[in-house]
Amino acid sequence: MLIGDDCLRFVSDLLFRDFRLQRTTKIMAIIGIIIYAAAILCRISYGHPNYNKALDAPKSPSSMGDLLGFHRNLTPTQLPWLNEVTTNQFDSSHRMTIDAGTVTPKPTAIQLHDVFLAVKTTQTNHAKRLNIISKTWFQMAREQTWFFTDANDDFYNMRLNKHLINTKCPKGHSRRALCCKMAAELITFLEHRKKWFCHFDDDNYVNIAQLQLLLSEYDSSSLWYLGKPSVASPLEVKLSETTDHRAQFWFATGGAGFCISRPLVQKMAPVIRNEKLMTISDRIGFPDDVTIGFIIEYLLKVPLTVIDEFHSHLEPLDQIPPQTFRKQISYSYAFENNAKNVVKVDGFNERTDPTRFLSLHCHLFPQQNSCSLKKHSGFVQKKSPLTK
Repeated sequence: MLIGDDCLRFVSDLLFRDFRLQRTTKIMAIIGIIIYAAAILCRISYGHPNYNKALDAPKSPSSMGDLLGFHRNLTPTQLPWLNEVTTNQFDSSHRMTIDAGTVTPKPTAIQLHDVFLAVKTTQTNHAKRLNIISKTWFQMAREQTWFFTDANDDFYNMRLNKHLINTKCPKGHSRRALCCKMAAELITFLEHRKKWFCHFDDDNYVNIAQLQLLLSEYDSSSLWYLGKPSVASPLEVKLSETTDHRAQFWFATGGAGFCISRPLVQKMAPVIRNEKLMTISDRIGFPDDVTIGFIIEYLLKVPLTVIDEFHSHLEPLDQIPPQTFRKQISYSYAFENNAKNVVKVDGFNERTDPTRFLSLHCHLFPQQNSCSLKKHSGFVQKKSPLTK
């Protein structure tokens, strides 16, 4: 009997151990199924880490985090300064890329009130440059144009429809001062909920009518970076002092002006605030317009769309054919070392109109009040095409 009891006890223990083994196996299988299902759901919701696949960006600025965070998938870890800017605030699954070959312009109904015009200036240029702007193209876009400066100026603030903003940025033309004002321009644009952001300098003349026609050729709900480079090849920037990692990109010259669609500015939003734009500018060693190109072209992978009708003082302005004046969008001027670079247009004499902006304005829009011959004794009636 003892032997029989021992056998029974042995068989019972064996069966019990087998039962426990089966139960453990079943529990582990269930846990495995749960983990696998969770992985599938995460893959569907957040995307697979396939770097060749473009993933959708967050829909609202508040949920975007830091757009530069996606560089963790694109650049080596030897770029600590870029990590300092991003600080793990952006979900790396939301990489923002664009295939230029799949996007085509689409006509849209753009009204002037859809456009935000930002003009960068500084206190020392108020009297020299804002005066001629206030008399010419500003009169055609009083509600849409804002001026970003570094000091209070009640006189020009009233003259410019109370649209002169003191950014409290450093005064002058330093790299940090320029980037600080550029950030202020973009932040103010986002607050106004316009469809297009267009930047110009205080030595630009803007053909408002032609600018509106240009923007109507592009879909404002897509990612667009419109402007004109001033270099013959893409700019190359070394991103690390310890490696040979370099970035190549085009940028639109700020002195000629450029326009960015709202969705693209929204994607840039995380690096506009908290001096991050200045941080990036300091690291790559270039001013605001180059920094904007670096962010848009190199980091966001949105290509620059070249618009030849933007013009800066870095090109010979007297070579612009007069018969094409109405088709051009922006002009500039420069006086350096007793040499001048201005548009060649008949009208007022050089003493009255050294920049040629007043003459150009009257050539394009002779019906404007500022073009009255009675108000400008410097009008050269013999050469002007404006005489009736």
